[in-house]
Amino acid sequence: MANTVLSLIACYLIGSIPFGLLAGWLFKKVDIRDFGSGNIGATNVLRTLGPGPAFLVFLLDTAKGYVAVLICEILVPHSPGIVVAGALLSVAGHNFSIFLKFRGGKGVATTLGVILGLNLTAGLIGLGVWILFVGITRYISIASIVAAITVPTVMHFWTALHVPVMYQLTAVVAALAIILKHLPNIKRLLNGTESRVGQRVKMPNDSEESK
Repeated sequence: MANTVLSLIACYLIGSIPFGLLAGWLFKKVDIRDFGSGNIGATNVLRTLGPGPAFLVFLLDTAKGYVAVLICEILVPHSPGIVVAGALLSVAGHNFSIFLKFRGGKGVATTLGVILGLNLTAGLIGLGVWILFVGITRYISIASIVAAITVPTVMHFWTALHVPVMYQLTAVVAALAIILKHLPNIKRLLNGTESRVGQRVKMPNDSEESK
């Protein structure tokens, strides 16, 4: 019981680490919540800080989900229900961080880490679909939604993967959460005001640095 409680608390706290916010302070000495979409995820980091910091934040946010699954598997072995709970708590931590008054990001990268931990093949397929749709549409929001829907679909219909039903349901819950978090993006897409990849937000001292 102690290991179970410890692992679940650790999953939420790890998920709550706001790497995007930390990157803003580290690279520009700014709060990225004051710029762009106001989000702490890698997408807003890309628009505000550039590709280098964004890639770093993407990796770290993905690692949060993967590590959560790993912690549960190590501390509470042979307990898929605990693994699922820990995985979802890591995403909840990212989206509703205790360090940010229970606000946060949209959970895409952290969900990717969870899926990679639950089933590597399904996770890689989801990542591949995300990259493909970013390349085709130049909209990260569309790519994220399509990839989120793709993962549980692949888990369910590709029976050779032998994904437990509980893990499939986890992917469904995660996909629904991602879609709900992207409702403002969907509205902007319909209005034609959604930002594309490559559009940057002017930051303090940008003009001085470019001289």
